[in-house]
Amino acid sequence: MSKIKISAVSYTNTLPFLQGIKASPVMDRIDLSLDHPSRCAQRVIDDEVDMGIIPIAALLSLPYYRIIGDYCIGSDGEVDSVFIFSQKPIHEIKTIRLDDQSRTSNGLAQILLRYHWKVDVDLVTEGEADAFVLIGDRTFGRKETIPYVYDLGHYWKAFTGLPFAFAVWVANKELPADFVAEFNKALADGISHPQDVIKGLPVYDNFDYSSYLTEKLDFHLTPKKREAIQKYLELYQTL
Repeated sequence: MSKIKISAVSYTNTLPFLQGIKASPVMDRIDLSLDHPSRCAQRVIDDEVDMGIIPIAALLSLPYYRIIGDYCIGSDGEVDSVFIFSQKPIHEIKTIRLDDQSRTSNGLAQILLRYHWKVDVDLVTEGEADAFVLIGDRTFGRKETIPYVYDLGHYWKAFTGLPFAFAVWVANKELPADFVAEFNKALADGISHPQDVIKGLPVYDNFDYSSYLTEKLDFHLTPKKREAIQKYLELYQTL
């Protein structure tokens, strides 16, 4: 049988999963590539790969999908890597620049602006703006450098009372049951010791990898996170 093609995200938040996958016999069954979130999602949508860890907004673009395994990139409140950074208080912003690397976080920002903060803003994809969405490793160490910082995991929890799943492992076709079980075990093994991935990572002022990987991120795809996915998708379609 040909190898199963998998696209994963190249951010720090995925490293615990990758260490589990790379240490597992499942590596012999896969062809693994690394991309940023929106590219990872597009490769699954275009059937260039069989599965990937994709932002949840991309689920709406798949005619068929199956969420694989019991794990995700999520948080139960503050996530410390998905932000609106702003030059002024949230209720005063008129324009916001979206992040071209994640449709989900852009959607989450828009949902919160409309339904939580009740602010009407113009969206831009380039140039100057009052505020901007930024995700992933590019946010590390930046909280102290910008006047107003809004953690979108925190404000989603304040808005809904729910945790959040930013990305899930998704297949665009049926995969062998034994592979799914083996892959799920590899994910579980990887997140059981997330601090092992810290050694050698770039150092940032005012950013704590240990806290991020063990306290801010929540890798378990719980029923409440599945509920959050459905609520998000319902709201996203109203934008």
